Amino acid sequence: MPLGTLDRTPPPFFRQGPTALSKLAFFSALAIFLMVADLRFALVKPMRTVLSTALYPVQWLVMQPIEATRQVGHYFESQTEAQAKAAKSQLQLAQQSARALQVDQLTLENQRLRALLALRERLTSQATAAQVLYDAADPYTRKVIIDKGLTHNIVVGSPVLDESGVLGQVTRVHALVSEVTLLTDRDQAIPVLNTRTGVRSVAYGQSGPSGTELELRFMAGNADVQEGDQLSTSGIDGIYPPGLPVATVSHVERRAESAFARILCTPSAQTSSASHVLVLTPATAHLPPNPATEATPVPAGKGRRTPQNKH
Repeated sequence: MPLGTLDRTPPPFFRQGPTALSKLAFFSALAIFLMVADLRFALVKPMRTVLSTALYPVQWLVMQPIEATRQVGHYFESQTEAQAKAAKSQLQLAQQSARALQVDQLTLENQRLRALLALRERLTSQATAAQVLYDAADPYTRKVIIDKGLTHNIVVGSPVLDESGVLGQVTRVHALVSEVTLLTDRDQAIPVLNTRTGVRSVAYGQSGPSGTELELRFMAGNADVQEGDQLSTSGIDGIYPPGLPVATVSHVERRAESAFARILCTPSAQTSSASHVLVLTPATAHLPPNPATEATPVPAGKGRRTPQNKH
C-alpha cells in the first residue's frame, strides 16, 4: 500500500458521526453552560433532587455494613469506657469515704482539744498536755499509757484529766511514757463532793472486766443522794484539786436488808475513748510546808546540873 494512503482521518467506510475533537468541544461547552445556568438559574436542581431521591435506597443499603461496624466498635468502646469510669468512681468513692471518716475524727478531736484548752485556762495547777498511746493489755485493769514520762517532769500520783473531767491518776512513770490508772479501776478511790448537798464521800472503781462505773460505798440508806447529782473532787486528799468534775449519779438502790445504799455513778471523763489529756502536778506540791517542831525546853531539875558558885 502506498504511504500516501495513510491519513489521519478514517476512510469513508468507518465514518460514524462527528470527530472526537468536536465531541470534546461540544460537551465541554455544554458542561460550562450547564454549570453557569445552574449557578444563575438553578436549572439542574430539580434533576439533582430526583436523582438523589432515586439513589437514596442504594446509598442506604451500601452504608449498612459500615454503620454496623461503627456501632459494634462504638459499643465496645462505650463498654470499656463505662467500666473504666465505674472503677474510677469506686476509687473516688472509697477515697471520699476515707476522707469523710478522717474529717469526722478530726472534728471530734478538734472539739475535745478546744474543751481541753478551755479547762486548762481555768486550772491553777501546772498542767502538761499528753496523748494516750494505747490501753493496757490486762483486761482486769483500767489503765492507759501516755506519751509523757520522767523527761517531761511527770511524777507518780499526778492527776490526769480529759476535756470532760477527772480521768485517773499516774501510777507508774518511765523515762518517756507513763501509766495512768483510770478511776473505774477496782483499786482506785477518789474523794468526791456532792455539789447539790455538799456532802463528802469516796467513789470507788468497780471490779471485774466489764466495770465502767464508779460506786459510792458506805453511804447510809437514807442519805440525801439522787440520780443526776453531780460529783466533783473535794480536794481533801492532797492530790486532786477541788472542784474538778468526777461523775454523775446514775442509779440509787435503797435496800431494806442493808444499812447502806447501793449508789452507782457514771464518770464524767471519756474513760474508754480519751485521746488527749492534761497531767497536773499533785495538789501537795502547792501546799505550804509543815511548820517545824520547836524544841521543848528542859526543866532545870531534870536536865544537866548547873554549876554552883562556891564561896
